Amino acid sequence: MKIVEQIKQPVGYEMELFEQKFHLAMYSKVALLNRITHYIVNRKGKQMRPMFVFLVAKMVANGEVCERTYRGAAVIELIHTATLVHDDVVDDSNKRRGFFSINALWKNKIAVLIGDYLLSKGLLLSIDNNDFDLLKIISIAVREMSEGELLQIEKARKLDITETVYYEIIRQKTATLIAACCSLGAASVKPDSDHVERMRKFGELIGMAFQIKDDLFDYGTERIGKPTGIDIKEQKMTLPLIYVLNNVSKKERDWLINSIKNHNKNKKRVNQVIAFVKERGGLEYAISKMKAFQMEALEILNTYPKSDFRDSLELMVNYVIQRKK
Repeated sequence: MKIVEQIKQPVGYEMELFEQKFHLAMYSKVALLNRITHYIVNRKGKQMRPMFVFLVAKMVANGEVCERTYRGAAVIELIHTATLVHDDVVDDSNKRRGFFSINALWKNKIAVLIGDYLLSKGLLLSIDNNDFDLLKIISIAVREMSEGELLQIEKARKLDITETVYYEIIRQKTATLIAACCSLGAASVKPDSDHVERMRKFGELIGMAFQIKDDLFDYGTERIGKPTGIDIKEQKMTLPLIYVLNNVSKKERDWLINSIKNHNKNKKRVNQVIAFVKERGGLEYAISKMKAFQMEALEILNTYPKSDFRDSLELMVNYVIQRKK
């Protein structure tokens, strides 16, 4: 059995029911909207976000979920999908998970409006049901994701990212959404309990490990079909590179910064940078940090009694750093 299927098993029934409820949550009287949302729903990925919501809810409430859990999962999917549609416009990207993006098929104007529509659907789903605590969790996540993106853009211009700033960027850009999924799951069944903050922290740690793993792919640690050196070409400062920049001589540092700023389109030079970062221990350092986040997440999980749901979340933590793409 594929690992994702294995993770999903204890919440298989909830995930199927969620699909139906999510379709309904997307519905509009405008035919064009329905056509586009149908296209979005049929091209979904592994659906890790709703999986986190249901697994956490069932773990903290002894296998129980309620309507709030389904609404929490729907809100996070609606708002996350809205941000992806907008991201594709911002990045001028024509593909999303191997399929054409909304802006590629229907142009930017419609893509922006679709993103706005999904965002408002998510907000109203919470407001109409007085789920203000759930709405607060997801709204904080959206604010942080936007701040993280802008912080990264600002720092990429100067290439002056310290390790502390890097962690802040990935916490906001990537980890905050997984943290929101986990705290939403806990808040849906145990509002105002200490589970909400504990699970938020758990999700944040997984998100940090997830992003560092993504950084490592850029150095060709696995054959994933993604060309290496993409982050360097885009002047993204990732952990292996930051570590090496801070641990080499001034001359080597100047060469690295000059390579990234002025020669990032030169394939030979990019490959030299990759080789240099590997040689100076950048990958080993990033792997050790990724594993530290993983261990901290597992420690939080171990404060809960053993169950199928906890086992699945443990599998998820390990999958995040062992995945091949």
